[in-house]
Amino acid sequence: MKGDAQDPKALIREAYRIEGINTEECRTVFMDWALSLPEGADVQAALTDLVARHGPVAPDHPMTVILREAQGAPVAGRRRGGWRGRRT
Repeated sequence: MKGDAQDPKALIREAYRIEGINTEECRTVFMDWALSLPEGADVQAALTDLVARHGPVAPDHPMTVILREAQGAPVAGRRRGGWRGRRT
């Protein structure tokens, strides 16, 4: 899907197509995916959409497991660097 807002670089889609991909490789793909999302993207909505899209077709795939784990993880706040990050 070109122009997919939930998977802009098609990283998740391609992970499902890789024969024999393992959990660690899926974690790496997931991290690349998360870093490729535009700033301000609704990560939880994207995860929900991706699980709904891929989960029923491949419920035992390692990427489905990673996506489901990420759904339950708390979303971290934006890190402030420099002097603003150390300011109290």
